[in-house]
Amino acid sequence: MLDGVMLLWFLLTALSLLYVVIDIRATPESPVLKWGFVLLTAYTGPLGAFLYVLGCREPLPGLHERYVATRWRQVLGSTMHCVAGDGVGILAGAVIASLFHLSKSADIALEYALGFGFGWSVFQSLFMRGMAGGSYMRALSSTFFPELLSMNCLMAGMVPAMTLAMKSALGSHSPSGPAFWFIMSMALLVGFISAYPMNWWLVSRHMKHGMMTVRPLHESVKGGAHKILQDDHAPSEHTGGAQRTSKPPMDGDAKSVSNSVLTWMTILSFLIFGLGLSIAVIFGGL
Repeated sequence: MLDGVMLLWFLLTALSLLYVVIDIRATPESPVLKWGFVLLTAYTGPLGAFLYVLGCREPLPGLHERYVATRWRQVLGSTMHCVAGDGVGILAGAVIASLFHLSKSADIALEYALGFGFGWSVFQSLFMRGMAGGSYMRALSSTFFPELLSMNCLMAGMVPAMTLAMKSALGSHSPSGPAFWFIMSMALLVGFISAYPMNWWLVSRHMKHGMMTVRPLHESVKGGAHKILQDDHAPSEHTGGAQRTSKPPMDGDAKSVSNSVLTWMTILSFLIFGLGLSIAVIFGGL
């Protein structure tokens, strides 16, 4: 029965991925977030495509700015960006650990290191350095703690889900088998859910961005009803000189996060991660 479920899942994932790859080209979203939705759909199949349609796809011409301005869609974009980038490193770590027959604890450590390293240094800092005035070093500095908090919560959900599933499914430890990829897909989905609340906090404190709208400079919003918001992102290779980028405003005034609050939230994220590890140890034999 599990084989049939996996076959259906992979078929739906292929169709969903094809749809998103084709359709998202016409969506006025940041190129980085477009790639993020493509990766998320590759990880989570039809659920990723559903989140793209519900959370990012422009319902009617000229409505993208207003459509993505709601808080939950902003948080969706932030969480998706985290899972998409971190997921590349996590999957690479899982494959490497399997090929070299690493212990379960070494496997988790490698997945964490590669996931955080790729998500922070590439997806968050390199691809989005335009938001830091074009400075890669400044982008690394400004995104370190937001990425760390989000990553800890992502792994808190992913590790126990992956460990428990692999314990009960034969042949799921080898990347040459479909069970491995099916379980990693489900684990990333659980990680997405567990990281969403922390990303809500990060977005509400303006420590992470959410959805954005990128339109050619010559394109006008139909009827002029939706004003292009002031651009707070410096032009980069992702937005280009011939495009304008807008980010919907957040609810309320900008909030400054003190060092003490950031410290406590960092501790909280590690406690959440520790809880996930404890579940994996007690029930999954990690």
